[in-house]
Amino acid sequence: MPLSSKAIPSALALLLALSAAACGDSQQAAAPAAAPIEVTTFTVQSADIPLSTELPGRTAAFRVAEVRPQVSGIVLKRLFEEGSEVKAGQQLYQIDPATYQAAVQSAQADLVKARATLKSVEAKAARYAELVKINAVSRQDYDDTVATLDQAKAQILVAQAALETARINLNYTKVYAPIAGRIGKSSVTEGALVTANQTTTMATITQLDPIYVDVSQSSSELMRLRRAMAAGKVREDEGAVVTLTLDGSNLPYGETGRLQFSDVTVDPSTGAVQLRAQFPNPNKDLYPGLFVRARVEQGVRPGAILVPQQALVRNADGSAQVWVVDADNKVAPRPVVTGQAMGDRWLIDDGLKAGERVVIAGLQKIRPGTPVTPVDAAPATSAAAPTAGQH
Repeated sequence: MPLSSKAIPSALALLLALSAAACGDSQQAAAPAAAPIEVTTFTVQSADIPLSTELPGRTAAFRVAEVRPQVSGIVLKRLFEEGSEVKAGQQLYQIDPATYQAAVQSAQADLVKARATLKSVEAKAARYAELVKINAVSRQDYDDTVATLDQAKAQILVAQAALETARINLNYTKVYAPIAGRIGKSSVTEGALVTANQTTTMATITQLDPIYVDVSQSSSELMRLRRAMAAGKVREDEGAVVTLTLDGSNLPYGETGRLQFSDVTVDPSTGAVQLRAQFPNPNKDLYPGLFVRARVEQGVRPGAILVPQQALVRNADGSAQVWVVDADNKVAPRPVVTGQAMGDRWLIDDGLKAGERVVIAGLQKIRPGTPVTPVDAAPATSAAAPTAGQH
């Protein structure tokens, strides 16, 4: 049936539309598949990692000796320079010894007198011992002589003790340094009167090498570490290493210290436990009372998994995930449980194992199942030694 003049344009338009659709389907079918996306990956490895905590603290002297007089008298000489280093046993002061020398001489005389008395009584007792056998003296007289002999022997011991005390007091007129260290200012000068066991110190000696560093750690952190050790997740580090940074400086102290002990009581006002470390201080760079920051290695995490921080993605709910590249070079998200930050790395408690590859660059271009071309991270990025951070 012939088409009307009005139907011819509609038919032509339909034919053109069908032809265009056919051409579009043909072009779509011929379009090549999308090329894999190039991403930078990090191959997960396990290693024994020391766990460390950065804690505030203060330095404290290894030994402090307050020098006080043991006898009374006038100070004749000061035999040291203020602020200098002194040795143990070095004489520091000389107190007037005149009265104490006289006391020694008097005690010596008393000892000589006691010995002379003993000789006389011994001779008398020997004679009475023979006479009592023939009843030339009474038994009572003999017993009295024996008692007098014992008293004379006791008097010898008293005189010897008095002489020793006098000599000790004479020796105390020379005031010696009880320890080696740096001595501060002198509180007395020549001509000053000092008294035995006075409360005011004559001088103070401080031993600076080695030196202590006292730090405080939260009891909750310490208990968490102890529980991890008990569960076998962390191995205790014997003789834990401690490094130091001075307050207001980013430069580390040149010497390495060792943890000495952890206190067994918790400060009720702060909820903290005190730890003490000992540091060599050969150049006397550290003084007591300095505020410092100490990094304490308190354990070793065997077989720890560390990933670069840029590999970790935080979800809206705060959970963490990484993108893992499988054997077919396709990516998929993987939830992980993170531990502490260690420098530019995260410690992974659960979710990854050694040998797996995670994406650290190109995350914004990938979706689940996306084929990728993995490129291993440069050695400086993948093998950088981690630095432990705070718990």
